[in-house]
Amino acid sequence: MKLGCQVKRWFLSLLTLAIGIGAFSQPPQADPSKYPQFAQQAPHANVKPVFISVDELVNEVTAGTKPLIIDVRSAEEYREAHILGAVSAPLDEFRAYLKNIPKDRLTVLY
Repeated sequence: MKLGCQVKRWFLSLLTLAIGIGAFSQPPQADPSKYPQFAQQAPHANVKPVFISVDELVNEVTAGTKPLIIDVRSAEEYREAHILGAVSAPLDEFRAYLKNIPKDRLTVLY
């Protein structure tokens, strides 16, 4: 029963995030001045990112998929607010986390 409550709280957190993001008429733009060392980098040739919406993520969670959600913002931003259950892996430390990312599980970076 306790696990069910945690899943419901996690889902409600995602749903709240989806509603909050949906309230903006124009999606917020990333501020490359916060991360100048990463602003102009392209993904590695073997990495093919797939972009999904918050609605698609909510659908994955409600379908029973347990995605690994990684918050790549700064530790300070993570402490201010983050998706419940997300792991903090700031961009400047991200290389250290790569070996721990499972290849057989949906992984979402934000």
